[in-house]
Amino acid sequence: MINGGSETAVAPVGGSQPLDWKFSQVFGERTAGEEIQEVDIISAIEFNRNGDHLATGDRGGRVVLFERTDTQDHVGHRRDLEKMDYPINRHPEFRYKTEFQSHEPEFDYLKSLEIEEKINRIRWCQSSNGALFLLSTNDKTIKLWKVQEKKVKKVCNMNVDSTKAMGNGPIVGSSISTSSKQYIANGGCTSNDFSFPTGGFPSLHLPVVTSHETNLMARCRRIYTHAHDYHINSISNNSDGETFISADDLRINLWNLEISSQSFNIVDVKPANMEDLTEVITSAEFHPTHCNMLAYSSSKGSIRLIDMRQSALCDTHSKLFEGQEAPGSRSFFTEIIASISDIKFAKDGRHILTRDYMTLKLWDINMDSGPVATFQVHEYLRPKLCDLYENDSIFDKFECCLSGNGLRVATGSYSNLFRVFGCSEGSTEATTLEASKNPMRRQGQATSRPSRSLGNLSGVVRRVKGADNSGVDANGNAFDFTSKLLHLAWHPTENSIACAASNSLYMYYA
Repeated sequence: MINGGSETAVAPVGGSQPLDWKFSQVFGERTAGEEIQEVDIISAIEFNRNGDHLATGDRGGRVVLFERTDTQDHVGHRRDLEKMDYPINRHPEFRYKTEFQSHEPEFDYLKSLEIEEKINRIRWCQSSNGALFLLSTNDKTIKLWKVQEKKVKKVCNMNVDSTKAMGNGPIVGSSISTSSKQYIANGGCTSNDFSFPTGGFPSLHLPVVTSHETNLMARCRRIYTHAHDYHINSISNNSDGETFISADDLRINLWNLEISSQSFNIVDVKPANMEDLTEVITSAEFHPTHCNMLAYSSSKGSIRLIDMRQSALCDTHSKLFEGQEAPGSRSFFTEIIASISDIKFAKDGRHILTRDYMTLKLWDINMDSGPVATFQVHEYLRPKLCDLYENDSIFDKFECCLSGNGLRVATGSYSNLFRVFGCSEGSTEATTLEASKNPMRRQGQATSRPSRSLGNLSGVVRRVKGADNSGVDANGNAFDFTSKLLHLAWHPTENSIACAASNSLYMYYA
């Protein structure tokens, strides 16, 4: 990552050259002129820990699971593997696995408030005995789901051929011979002669129960509710595998996965008088390895690192990270665009990535004087902030993600574009990609520029990269601010990105 106090540092291997991104797959591709249903728009994306499964949630409350197939195709005996000749970097392929209805629309009669079914966040839990576990949440309710293969048992070798049955009448083509006896309702007979033919009925036999196939079954194991007065914006699993947090605008609660009846409030920023409220919680995440640490961001652009060992109610933070405002740059929109919409820990837990409206910022948790790197995502929007405020686009919440090796970061923008930046020392990588089958089509619009030092503060060089003042693409077309790429996820071990463009899921690899 960034080596503090040194202006000349050797970039890590693989971090100096920009990646060559290629289209991999698309699910739910939109055809020309197709009208998109609101419930089909993807609202959450998440890879599981090893990257073999991908989950998406949509505004209709559904969760769709995909599983990776290209690694499974090459699993076999060692001798068979030795005979195979395929490149090491295989083309990543996923296939549809299953889907289920996670949340339904509800109505809070106490507050006269509609609770929509939209999935806000999905987080994978540790797998067990071949079953997949994941958490999903809407604005108010969190659910723990178990997805497992179940053998479907069927009754075979029936005596009656259902294709020949006609209602409640006689069986056409039955092996039982017809008789002239008079029958009454419910199978009764007016005669007492119940004689059977010699040798009985050889075609009669007992039905057999068999297991012909397996189906994926999704079952809700736990429902965690009635703990948030405001909309849930984040859930995050703890590294201990037993607990998780949920955060709304004013509180963060700690849950045990096995106990849905109670939670513990560990952060509460609600003032005694709501008129004194100056900032709200926007995102929260556990440290990837230290189960006692978590970070949360605010609408003022600050990040607080807290240690749960200090006290039961963590109202005081162990570290505070705040960006420094440039002199004379404050305006009406300054605080609005400073609000952090997403926060992510790097895999090593040393760095934190945050996304505000205009930039990505990379922070070192050992240095709270400011971000070690700043990446400008769409600087061309700065003159248009007034228009974006009028149409509420300035309140869009873009997510961010880091590569598994920590050498690159990515986030979305408008016109279904997303940007990938190199964050190793000396890297000038700033790639613009479009969520389409030709991701490099817009590459001429954003040119990578060498990183520039903005001054040495506390011995650390800060960098601003990816500056782009253009408001049109390479073809002179204006950007479409109604097409926004809000959600994306980076594969935990490979250079592969999944991103959502409206109701379509696009996947790319490098």
